[in-house]
Amino acid sequence: MRRLSRKKALSLVRELDAFPKVSESYVETSASGGTVSLIAFSAMALLAILEFFVYRDTWMKYEYSVDKDFSSKLRINIDITVAMKCQHVGADILDLAETMITSSGLQYEPAIFELTPQQRLWQRTLLLIQNRLREEHALQEVLYKTLLKGGPTALPPRSDASMEPLNACRIHGHVYVNKVAGNLHITVGKPIHHPQGHAHIAAFVSHETYNFSHRIDHLSFGEEIPGVINPLDGTEKITYSNNQMFQYFITVVPTRLNTHKISADTHQFSVTERERVINHAAGSHGVSGIFVKYDMSALMVTVSEQHMPLWQFLVRLCGIIGGIFSTTGMLHGLVGFCFDVICCRFKVGVYRPRGVSLTKDRMPFLLNIFFFLQLD
Repeated sequence: MRRLSRKKALSLVRELDAFPKVSESYVETSASGGTVSLIAFSAMALLAILEFFVYRDTWMKYEYSVDKDFSSKLRINIDITVAMKCQHVGADILDLAETMITSSGLQYEPAIFELTPQQRLWQRTLLLIQNRLREEHALQEVLYKTLLKGGPTALPPRSDASMEPLNACRIHGHVYVNKVAGNLHITVGKPIHHPQGHAHIAAFVSHETYNFSHRIDHLSFGEEIPGVINPLDGTEKITYSNNQMFQYFITVVPTRLNTHKISADTHQFSVTERERVINHAAGSHGVSGIFVKYDMSALMVTVSEQHMPLWQFLVRLCGIIGGIFSTTGMLHGLVGFCFDVICCRFKVGVYRPRGVSLTKDRMPFLLNIFFFLQLD
């Protein structure tokens, strides 16, 4: 009984076979079919390889939401070189809450303002990347994907011991501020705090020594991530006036970055630059120095790296193979049908009449014509 039921089940399965087999004796091959098959297999292999590269590639997905984190502190990373001696300049930050952040987290290091040829090459390369990023925004995705692969973006140190005088001051380090709008000042004199606000002691600094030519080697907000290039990195401003004011208006956007290599909370920012000469007689008031005014955006951007799932890759691969196989089969059948119609119409090829020789059929007629011509 079990064998009978098993045979019935196997016969039922055979009847449900959607892929019936055809005996090889009934299959006819042709040169045209082989050529089409080679073309189809080559196209399948090429498209399958390209689809595999697409499967291995990733893309960045951007999502926007309201930033609800107001209690945490904002980290500001600074590395600015000013063409003045360290005892003549001071840096501090003042936010909208009138909370003064002194430069206790910043270091003042005497330096040489002119760059070495190696450092100048680094700066030119960085500025070239900055220009390309402004033109091609999609390059930022490449930077996100290769965060830990890329080389360091910091200014390389001097390789030789120069005998030039230390005529500049490098202000570098990081400070933590409230997540509200604020202003970073770099101006003449050391900052002091008093109940009415803040001030810089500039009475003992000669006006002739004012020179706010500067170079921003690095300026970022949030956690420092290697490989990320910020909009002001590599910026250099040269002035020949003692009363020059440089202003940078920055909008900071909280950004959460999630890639296969790193997950971090950082900040992007956009910047608008302005500079002018202080001339009280002409109505251009202000204080000489470098002022970075930043404001926080209410939106948070989540950047996540996306990858094609395996099942989608397999479905697309099956679609490529099946589509090419079906399309080439239909095209081969259509071309064969058109060829058969043309050959049948003009009776050429296999449609030429066989079994009757054209010369033997007309030979008696030609002999009779020749005989009558001879009698005449």
